[in-house]
Amino acid sequence: HPAEWYEPRGPLARAVVEEMKAAGVLVFAGGLEEEIHLAYGADDTGSIGGPITSTGEYIGGLTIINVATDDEAKMWGAKVGQACGWPQEIRKFKGA
Repeated sequence: HPAEWYEPRGPLARAVVEEMKAAGVLVFAGGLEEEIHLAYGADDTGSIGGPITSTGEYIGGLTIINVATDDEAKMWGAKVGQACGWPQEIRKFKGA
């Protein structure tokens, strides 16, 4: 997408985060650095440069919410997806 497509996405996404705050469901939301070449992988033997996966997928950020139902999670995911302009992956924490 051209830069003009991305420019309005930030304010739209921040508006959804504010809506989550107002609803009392937001735990955390944050964007990730865009320079994927600066990412690194680490384990108990050290670290390596670059992202761990080579699939070409891009993770732009992470949002954690606390809701009672899967339907609520899907609703918020859809709002974030609409604001960002791409689908969102929705997962539960283990044991949650």
